[in-house]
Amino acid sequence: MSALHQDAVGVLTGWHAPDTGQDRLRQEYLEHLAGHPDGMWKACKDGHLTGSVLILDAARERVLLTLHAKLRMWLQTGGHCKPQDEALAAAALREGVEESGIADLELLVPGPVQLDRHLTPCAWHLDVQYAAVAPQGAVEAVSEESLALRWFTFPEVAEVADGSVTALLARTRMLL
Repeated sequence: MSALHQDAVGVLTGWHAPDTGQDRLRQEYLEHLAGHPDGMWKACKDGHLTGSVLILDAARERVLLTLHAKLRMWLQTGGHCKPQDEALAAAALREGVEESGIADLELLVPGPVQLDRHLTPCAWHLDVQYAAVAPQGAVEAVSEESLALRWFTFPEVAEVADGSVTALLARTRMLL
């Protein structure tokens, strides 16, 4: 079992889910990891954990969304874990930095904000979603995984994003 797998089990075991639906997902993620030693990696076709991060501006008034190149949807940044990742939160932050071009992102809270399981072209993603704050004056840069990046006010998110992103924003706002 990798250090990342162990970290994910620890994160999920210690996380206090905000409601019964999230707690059910937490238990399902733990069961998946118990039954799949490869459950952190894209190669696990039964599904794998991913890490994502909703990026807030320094004033905590807007969020940065990416127009995902393959899915053509406005989403938070995030993606697959890699062998060099030692912690789930670090994987989410790495993805956030890679996809936004913004260095020095800081987690809003140390643990996840919510969990979201969704089917993608490669497999089920068991996404562990965090929130992070960008430094003052941060300038975003589009990566090859994105068609565009854009800052949205909180009310604008509901106009462009799906229910998963709006739920993540709502839970993040409760933490502000």
